[in-house]
Amino acid sequence: MSAEAINSDFYARLQRQAQLVNYALQKLLSFQQISKDLKEAIWYTMFAPGKRIRSVLVLWSCELVSGQINRNAEIAAAAIEMVHTYSLVHDDLPAMDNDDFRRGRPTCHKAFDEATAILVGDALLTLAFEILAEKVDKPSIAVRLIRELAEAAGPAGMIAGQMADLKAENTTGSKEILEYIHNNKTAKMFRSAAAMGAICGRANQQQLSSLCEYGSKIGLGFQVADDILDVSASSEQLGKTAGKDEKVGKATYPAIVGMEKSIKLAQKLADEAVAVLEPFGEKADNLRQLAMALLKRTK
Repeated sequence: MSAEAINSDFYARLQRQAQLVNYALQKLLSFQQISKDLKEAIWYTMFAPGKRIRSVLVLWSCELVSGQINRNAEIAAAAIEMVHTYSLVHDDLPAMDNDDFRRGRPTCHKAFDEATAILVGDALLTLAFEILAEKVDKPSIAVRLIRELAEAAGPAGMIAGQMADLKAENTTGSKEILEYIHNNKTAKMFRSAAAMGAICGRANQQQLSSLCEYGSKIGLGFQVADDILDVSASSEQLGKTAGKDEKVGKATYPAIVGMEKSIKLAQKLADEAVAVLEPFGEKADNLRQLAMALLKRTK
Protein backbone atom coordinates (compact mmCIF):
# COMPACT_ATOMS: atom_id res chain seq x y z
CA MET A 1 0.00 0.00 0.00
CA SER A 2 1.33 3.43 -0.91
CA ALA A 3 0.66 6.63 0.98
CA GLU A 4 -1.56 7.71 -1.93
CA ALA A 5 -3.80 4.67 -1.37
CA ILE A 6 -5.48 6.15 1.72
CA ASN A 7 -9.24 6.07 1.13
CA SER A 8 -10.98 9.42 0.88
CA ASP A 9 -13.24 8.63 3.84
CA PHE A 10 -10.46 7.36 6.13
CA TYR A 11 -10.08 10.62 8.02
CA ALA A 12 -13.83 10.83 8.54
CA ARG A 13 -13.74 7.32 10.03
CA LEU A 14 -10.83 8.31 12.23
CA GLN A 15 -12.71 11.39 13.41
CA ARG A 16 -15.80 9.33 14.25
CA GLN A 17 -13.72 7.00 16.40
CA ALA A 18 -12.07 9.98 18.13
CA GLN A 19 -15.55 11.32 18.92
CA LEU A 20 -16.48 7.94 20.40
CA VAL A 21 -13.44 8.19 22.67
CA ASN A 22 -14.41 11.73 23.68
CA TYR A 23 -17.91 10.57 24.53
CA ALA A 24 -16.53 7.72 26.67
CA LEU A 25 -14.19 10.14 28.45
CA GLN A 26 -17.01 12.61 29.13
CA LYS A 27 -19.19 9.90 30.63
CA LEU A 28 -16.42 8.48 32.79
CA LEU A 29 -15.26 11.88 34.06
CA SER A 30 -18.80 13.12 34.73
CA PHE A 31 -19.33 10.44 37.38
CA GLN A 32 -16.14 11.23 39.28
CA GLN A 33 -16.20 13.23 42.52
CA ILE A 34 -13.70 15.93 41.58
CA SER A 35 -13.41 19.42 43.08
CA LYS A 36 -14.53 22.29 40.87
CA ASP A 37 -11.07 23.83 40.33
CA LEU A 38 -9.38 20.52 39.55
CA LYS A 39 -12.23 19.42 37.29
CA GLU A 40 -11.99 22.64 35.27
CA ALA A 41 -8.28 22.08 34.66
CA ILE A 42 -8.77 18.38 33.83
CA TRP A 43 -11.49 19.13 31.28
CA TYR A 44 -9.45 21.98 29.77
CA THR A 45 -6.55 19.59 29.23
CA MET A 46 -8.42 16.39 28.42
CA PHE A 47 -10.65 17.91 25.75
CA ALA A 48 -8.14 20.11 23.96
CA PRO A 49 -8.19 19.25 20.24
CA GLY A 50 -6.23 16.01 19.93
CA LYS A 51 -5.82 13.24 17.37
CA ARG A 52 -6.68 10.40 19.82
CA ILE A 53 -4.46 8.07 17.78
CA ARG A 54 -3.56 5.73 20.64
CA SER A 55 -7.13 5.37 21.83
CA VAL A 56 -8.47 4.81 18.31
CA LEU A 57 -5.80 2.13 17.91
CA VAL A 58 -7.33 0.37 20.93
CA LEU A 59 -10.77 0.46 19.32
CA TRP A 60 -9.67 -0.70 15.88
CA SER A 61 -7.48 -3.49 17.27
CA CYS A 62 -10.45 -4.82 19.24
CA GLU A 63 -12.70 -4.55 16.20
CA LEU A 64 -10.15 -6.36 14.03
CA VAL A 65 -10.01 -9.49 16.20
CA SER A 66 -13.63 -9.61 17.42
CA GLY A 67 -15.62 -7.92 14.67
CA GLN A 68 -16.89 -5.13 16.91
CA ILE A 69 -15.89 -2.43 19.38
CA ASN A 70 -17.05 -3.47 22.83
CA ARG A 71 -17.50 -1.55 26.07
CA ASN A 72 -14.24 -2.82 27.53
CA ALA A 73 -12.36 -1.41 24.53
CA GLU A 74 -14.02 1.98 25.03
CA ILE A 75 -12.91 1.98 28.67
CA ALA A 76 -9.38 0.92 27.72
CA ALA A 77 -9.26 3.63 25.04
CA ALA A 78 -10.27 6.25 27.60
CA ALA A 79 -7.67 4.98 30.06
CA ILE A 80 -4.77 5.14 27.62
CA GLU A 81 -5.86 8.62 26.53
CA MET A 82 -5.79 9.74 30.17
CA VAL A 83 -2.27 8.38 30.61
CA HIS A 84 -1.11 9.95 27.36
CA THR A 85 -2.59 13.33 28.31
CA TYR A 86 -1.01 13.18 31.77
CA SER A 87 2.37 12.61 30.10
CA LEU A 88 1.89 15.69 27.91
CA VAL A 89 0.91 17.88 30.88
CA HIS A 90 4.02 16.86 32.82
CA ASP A 91 6.25 16.92 29.72
CA ASP A 92 5.34 20.57 29.13
CA LEU A 93 6.28 21.69 32.67
CA PRO A 94 9.24 24.08 33.12
CA ALA A 95 11.30 21.34 34.79
CA MET A 96 10.83 19.12 31.73
CA ASP A 97 10.42 20.51 28.20
CA ASN A 98 9.12 23.92 29.31
CA ASP A 99 6.59 24.49 26.52
CA ASP A 100 3.91 27.17 26.37
CA PHE A 101 1.55 25.56 23.84
CA ARG A 102 0.01 22.14 23.33
CA ARG A 103 -2.74 21.10 20.93
CA GLY A 104 -3.08 24.68 19.74
CA ARG A 105 -3.74 26.29 23.13
CA PRO A 106 -1.74 27.34 26.22
CA THR A 107 -0.36 24.40 28.16
CA CYS A 108 -2.01 23.47 31.45
CA HIS A 109 0.58 25.22 33.62
CA LYS A 110 0.19 28.39 31.54
CA ALA A 111 -3.60 28.35 31.55
CA PHE A 112 -3.67 27.61 35.31
CA ASP A 113 -0.40 27.22 37.26
CA GLU A 114 2.39 24.70 37.76
CA ALA A 115 0.97 23.11 40.90
CA THR A 116 -2.40 22.60 39.22
CA ALA A 117 -0.72 21.07 36.17
CA ILE A 118 1.19 18.59 38.35
CA LEU A 119 -2.03 17.61 40.12
CA VAL A 120 -3.93 17.28 36.83
CA GLY A 121 -1.29 14.86 35.58
CA ASP A 122 -1.35 12.91 38.83
CA ALA A 123 -5.14 12.75 38.75
CA LEU A 124 -5.34 11.49 35.17
CA LEU A 125 -2.65 8.86 35.72
CA THR A 126 -4.31 7.36 38.78
CA LEU A 127 -7.82 7.70 37.39
CA ALA A 128 -6.87 5.66 34.31
CA PHE A 129 -6.13 2.63 36.49
CA GLU A 130 -9.18 3.23 38.66
CA ILE A 131 -11.55 3.04 35.70
CA LEU A 132 -9.86 -0.10 34.35
CA ALA A 133 -10.24 -1.75 37.75
CA GLU A 134 -13.85 -0.60 38.24
CA LYS A 135 -15.45 -0.52 34.81
CA VAL A 136 -14.02 -3.47 32.85
CA ASP A 137 -16.58 -6.26 33.15
CA LYS A 138 -14.24 -9.22 33.78
CA PRO A 139 -11.52 -9.13 36.46
CA SER A 140 -9.17 -11.30 34.39
CA ILE A 141 -9.33 -8.84 31.49
CA ALA A 142 -9.01 -5.83 33.83
CA VAL A 143 -5.82 -7.25 35.35
CA ARG A 144 -4.27 -7.83 31.93
CA LEU A 145 -5.15 -4.31 30.79
CA ILE A 146 -3.79 -2.73 33.97
CA ARG A 147 -0.54 -4.65 33.68
CA GLU A 148 -0.17 -3.81 29.98
CA LEU A 149 -0.67 -0.09 30.51
CA ALA A 150 1.45 0.08 33.67
CA GLU A 151 4.40 -1.61 31.97
CA ALA A 152 4.24 0.68 28.94
CA ALA A 153 3.87 3.89 30.96
CA GLY A 154 6.12 2.99 33.89
CA PRO A 155 9.82 3.12 34.79
CA ALA A 156 10.75 0.47 32.21
CA GLY A 157 8.68 2.20 29.52
CA MET A 158 7.63 5.79 28.93
CA ILE A 159 9.31 7.11 32.10
CA ALA A 160 12.58 5.45 31.10
CA GLY A 161 12.32 7.13 27.72
CA GLN A 162 11.59 10.52 29.29
CA MET A 163 14.57 10.21 31.62
CA ALA A 164 16.93 9.23 28.81
CA ASP A 165 15.54 12.08 26.69
CA LEU A 166 16.38 14.63 29.38
CA LYS A 167 19.86 13.21 29.94
CA ALA A 168 20.61 13.25 26.20
CA GLU A 169 19.96 16.99 25.84
CA ASN A 170 22.99 18.95 24.59
CA THR A 171 25.07 15.80 24.10
CA THR A 172 26.44 14.36 20.87
CA GLY A 173 23.99 11.45 21.13
CA SER A 174 23.98 8.27 19.07
CA LYS A 175 21.54 6.23 17.04
CA GLU A 176 21.44 3.60 19.82
CA ILE A 177 20.49 6.17 22.49
CA LEU A 178 17.93 7.69 20.15
CA GLU A 179 16.28 4.33 19.49
CA TYR A 180 16.19 3.62 23.23
CA ILE A 181 14.50 6.97 23.91
CA HIS A 182 11.87 6.67 21.20
CA ASN A 183 11.12 2.99 21.70
CA ASN A 184 10.46 3.61 25.38
CA LYS A 185 8.99 7.10 25.28
CA THR A 186 6.64 6.57 22.34
CA ALA A 187 6.60 3.12 20.70
CA LYS A 188 5.76 1.16 23.86
CA MET A 189 2.58 3.17 24.39
CA PHE A 190 1.47 2.47 20.81
CA ARG A 191 2.28 -1.20 21.33
CA SER A 192 0.25 -1.11 24.54
CA ALA A 193 -2.72 0.46 22.74
CA ALA A 194 -2.77 -2.31 20.14
CA ALA A 195 -2.33 -4.97 22.83
CA MET A 196 -5.12 -3.55 24.99
CA GLY A 197 -7.51 -3.57 22.05
CA ALA A 198 -6.52 -7.14 21.22
CA ILE A 199 -7.06 -8.22 24.83
CA CYS A 200 -10.51 -6.60 24.89
CA GLY A 201 -11.36 -8.47 21.69
CA ARG A 202 -10.16 -11.82 23.11
CA ALA A 203 -7.36 -12.18 20.56
CA ASN A 204 -5.41 -15.42 20.31
CA GLN A 205 -1.66 -15.36 20.94
CA GLN A 206 -0.73 -15.03 17.26
CA GLN A 207 -3.13 -12.13 16.76
CA LEU A 208 -1.86 -10.43 19.91
CA SER A 209 1.78 -10.79 18.87
CA SER A 210 1.09 -9.41 15.39
CA LEU A 211 -0.78 -6.40 16.74
CA CYS A 212 1.96 -5.71 19.30
CA GLU A 213 4.55 -5.70 16.51
CA TYR A 214 2.34 -3.43 14.41
CA GLY A 215 1.89 -1.03 17.33
CA SER A 216 5.62 -0.87 18.01
CA LYS A 217 6.40 -0.08 14.38
CA ILE A 218 3.81 2.65 13.92
CA GLY A 219 4.78 4.08 17.31
CA LEU A 220 8.41 4.44 16.32
CA GLY A 221 7.36 5.72 12.90
CA PHE A 222 5.10 8.27 14.59
CA GLN A 223 8.06 9.59 16.60
CA VAL A 224 10.36 9.74 13.57
CA ALA A 225 7.66 11.73 11.76
CA ASP A 226 7.30 13.95 14.85
CA ASP A 227 11.03 14.69 14.78
CA ILE A 228 10.80 15.55 11.08
CA LEU A 229 7.81 17.82 11.61
CA ASP A 230 9.55 19.70 14.42
CA VAL A 231 12.05 20.82 11.80
CA SER A 232 9.77 21.23 8.77
CA ALA A 233 6.37 22.38 10.10
CA SER A 234 5.19 25.64 11.65
CA SER A 235 3.97 26.17 15.20
CA GLU A 236 0.47 26.78 13.80
CA GLN A 237 0.51 23.41 12.04
CA LEU A 238 1.85 21.54 15.05
CA GLY A 239 -0.24 23.22 17.73
CA LYS A 240 2.97 23.50 19.78
CA THR A 241 6.27 25.34 19.49
CA ALA A 242 8.09 24.32 16.30
CA GLY A 243 11.88 23.98 16.23
CA LYS A 244 12.00 23.45 19.99
CA ASP A 245 13.92 20.16 19.82
CA GLU A 246 16.86 21.72 18.03
CA LYS A 247 16.92 24.78 20.29
CA VAL A 248 17.23 22.72 23.47
CA GLY A 249 19.60 20.17 21.94
CA LYS A 250 17.22 17.20 21.88
CA ALA A 251 18.34 13.89 20.41
CA THR A 252 16.22 13.55 17.25
CA TYR A 253 16.41 11.51 14.06
CA PRO A 254 17.11 14.48 11.73
CA ALA A 255 19.86 15.68 14.09
CA ILE A 256 21.59 12.31 14.32
CA VAL A 257 20.96 10.51 11.01
CA GLY A 258 19.91 13.43 8.80
CA MET A 259 16.63 14.42 7.20
CA GLU A 260 16.85 12.16 4.14
CA LYS A 261 17.52 9.01 6.17
CA SER A 262 14.80 10.00 8.64
CA ILE A 263 12.21 10.23 5.86
CA LYS A 264 13.29 6.84 4.48
CA LEU A 265 13.12 5.28 7.95
CA ALA A 266 9.60 6.58 8.53
CA GLN A 267 8.50 5.05 5.21
CA LYS A 268 10.25 1.75 6.01
CA LEU A 269 8.51 1.49 9.39
CA ALA A 270 5.11 2.21 7.84
CA ASP A 271 5.69 -0.44 5.16
CA GLU A 272 6.78 -2.98 7.78
CA ALA A 273 3.73 -2.23 9.90
CA VAL A 274 1.46 -2.83 6.91
CA ALA A 275 3.24 -6.11 6.13
CA VAL A 276 2.63 -7.39 9.67
CA LEU A 277 -1.13 -7.10 9.06
CA GLU A 278 -1.14 -9.41 6.03
CA PRO A 279 -2.58 -12.46 7.90
CA PHE A 280 -5.66 -10.41 8.86
CA GLY A 281 -6.63 -9.78 5.24
CA GLU A 282 -8.98 -6.97 4.24
CA LYS A 283 -10.35 -6.66 7.77
CA ALA A 284 -7.17 -4.81 8.74
CA ASP A 285 -7.70 -2.00 6.22
CA ASN A 286 -8.27 0.64 8.91
CA LEU A 287 -4.95 -0.17 10.55
CA ARG A 288 -3.13 -0.30 7.19
CA GLN A 289 -4.39 3.14 6.33
CA LEU A 290 -3.59 4.42 9.82
CA ALA A 291 0.07 3.48 9.31
CA MET A 292 0.18 5.47 6.09
CA ALA A 293 -1.81 8.38 7.50
CA LEU A 294 0.70 8.76 10.33
CA LEU A 295 3.48 8.79 7.74
CA LYS A 296 1.78 11.59 5.77
CA ARG A 297 0.63 13.72 8.70
CA THR A 298 1.45 17.41 8.77
CA LYS A 299 0.73 18.10 12.44
